[in-house]
Amino acid sequence: MALGQSGGKRNQLVPEAHKILDSMKYEIAEELDLGVHQGSEDYWGSVSSKNCGHVGGEMVKRLISLAEKELLNGNK
Repeated sequence: MALGQSGGKRNQLVPEAHKILDSMKYEIAEELDLGVHQGSEDYWGSVSSKNCGHVGGEMVKRLISLAEKELLNGNK
């Protein structure tokens, strides 16, 4: 299931963020040289589960970093 699609009980908390998160995903995939690029119809069949996990893990790290910076700047 592609990022941003609702499956079962998963709902997006901020649907407007989908495009930004999708761009982040492809930026990280490019940095890791995984051979997938924005506009590739979200087909990641040639990417191993391990590498997909690396992309997701890096996304989480970056989002936590952004949240921590916002907290330090006094934004809730």
